[in-house]
Amino acid sequence: MHKFIRNNSIILLFASGFILISYGFVNIPASRDFKLARNMDIFFSMIREISLFYVDDTEAEKLIENGIAGVLHGLDPYTTYIPESEKENYTSMTTGKYGGIGALIRQIGEFVIIIEPHENFPAQKSGLLAGDIIIGIDGESTKGLLVNEVSELLKGAPKSKIEITIKRNGEPYPITKKIIREEIKIDNVAFYGIAGNNTGYIKLNGFTQNAHQEVKEALNDLKRTYGIESVILDLRGNPGGLLMEAVNITNIFVEKGEDIVSTRGKLKQWDHTYSARGNPVDPDIAVVILTGRSSASAAEIVAGAVQDLDRGVLIGQRTFGKGLVQTTRQLSYNAQLKITTAKYYTPSGRCIQAMDFSTDNGVTYIPDSLISEFRTKNGRTVYDGGGIMPDIEIKEVRPGPIVINLYTRNHIFNFATLYAAKNPDIPPVSSFEISDEDYQHFIDFLNNENFDYKTQTEENLDQLINSARQEKYYDISSDLFIELKDRIIEDKQNDLEKYKKDIKSLLKEEIASRYYYQKGRIEASLTSDPCLEKAIEILHNKALYNAILDGSIIHANEKARESLIFSNATGNGYCDQVSC
Repeated sequence: MHKFIRNNSIILLFASGFILISYGFVNIPASRDFKLARNMDIFFSMIREISLFYVDDTEAEKLIENGIAGVLHGLDPYTTYIPESEKENYTSMTTGKYGGIGALIRQIGEFVIIIEPHENFPAQKSGLLAGDIIIGIDGESTKGLLVNEVSELLKGAPKSKIEITIKRNGEPYPITKKIIREEIKIDNVAFYGIAGNNTGYIKLNGFTQNAHQEVKEALNDLKRTYGIESVILDLRGNPGGLLMEAVNITNIFVEKGEDIVSTRGKLKQWDHTYSARGNPVDPDIAVVILTGRSSASAAEIVAGAVQDLDRGVLIGQRTFGKGLVQTTRQLSYNAQLKITTAKYYTPSGRCIQAMDFSTDNGVTYIPDSLISEFRTKNGRTVYDGGGIMPDIEIKEVRPGPIVINLYTRNHIFNFATLYAAKNPDIPPVSSFEISDEDYQHFIDFLNNENFDYKTQTEENLDQLINSARQEKYYDISSDLFIELKDRIIEDKQNDLEKYKKDIKSLLKEEIASRYYYQKGRIEASLTSDPCLEKAIEILHNKALYNAILDGSIIHANEKARESLIFSNATGNGYCDQVSC
């Protein structure tokens, strides 16, 4: 872990999005110190009186926890209390390491199922498969347990043993697996490879310890193996992590001494500028950064620095807008408080925090009237107050209702489970496709499942019909209502054909993950990725790439600039899942 000693503090950035662990002393004005002590005494004397005299039994610990929650409720959501019992989870957030079996799990009905075993970890090595239903752990039924409860049972000290009983599709009897837990460390670089002629691609999912080393190794391997002249760094879906990893990843591409990010707080001890400390791996390689709505924190530090220093082109959607710095303070009895103490600023001086938690009206977004202009190194105009706006925006198009329903109701997942059971292998992802025959099998599968879904239009029409019946208008317009309903049903029956391309893409990703795990899922997702396609197009046109970075394209050819707006992106982050 990288460390900076400054004003008796140790500074780190952690994975929930923010930045600092600090030990040391802060001078508090005497008047404020007295008010604090007085009110703390009142609070604890009140807890004592409630514990002694309240008519029903109370738990002092619960009263204090509720009091802590009440105090924090009026602050931002990143200021949180970490009891000793959650210390291990906090540590795993910063290091990316934990003891367990190495799998993603999800709640479906009364049980939790394996969504994806991580390659080369105990779950995969013991033969657990995506789709396996966890029905027992160490001889105890898991029926009715929530996903977080099952996750805690699956985690444990490395080298400890666990017995997992599963129900597998097609198997008549439960299967029991005896597994030895290991230290699980998920790579920050989830996948890298060649994306086009002389263009490399690196998918970065996190900023835990050694993320910069993983990016550096991936870049060097791509240069050595393929002789790449340009690289795409994909930060979409990346929630952030350690600040110094963000600084060091940026340093891979920018010269030593360049300012990358600065922090400013109420107390001077939190004011610091972080600069590139080493020589870059490649200061000349053409760079594109892919961003999305959930690219946050450390991901925004990298994107903002690359943009402000005109070191690369940003493509995708506006980022999340998380520009608050947090300090983790040690409390009594090994508890900790994670508290917002500062904001961070990109090299041009902008803070990209999107939400204001300080107003009396609750959470508000920074209004347009308060958004200011800033200039990049080459003089291009950029803005603060709401995430990082990419140089080339690719508007995100929401998937059709049928696509969302098929995914969230696990029809895509369940079909992939059946497919994998019937097919022992598939071709490499680069040559694997969902054939029309496969798609027809999927439609047959849906028919056997009696699949149906209700569109928002149907729900609105049903409400209208109910209102019409109550107000006695239905009888005079019944033919119109019936016609509308029949038309909607007819359109829904055509949706499987209308959204065939999108559904095939999701099927390909899910099926590829059954054979090639996360790397296969990512590679399959890149087959029809408009952000990636635009990135390759820009990198293969050096004049256009340079024109974007020096700002001349905005003044010289407005039509060319407008042609960069590409409006065919899709997202597939429909469900939450947990690591174990």
